Amino acid sequence: MPKITVEIPQHLLDDMDEHVGDDKKFVNRSDAIRTSIRKMLDIMDEIDARHGRKINERQEEDE
Repeated sequence: MPKITVEIPQHLLDDMDEHVGDDKKFVNRSDAIRTSIRKMLDIMDEIDARHGRKINERQEEDE
């Protein structure tokens, strides 16, 4: 899995850290960030579909 480096404002890290750790929603920061990215991509797919911009896999294969 590739590693990336990003700059994140401290206040966002502080807020995220409230949900990271033992007996919390995410096991670590990486898990929280990956989950957030997946959720954002799902939301973007839904928006694209509503606007007729979503291309399904079959259309991509035909091109």
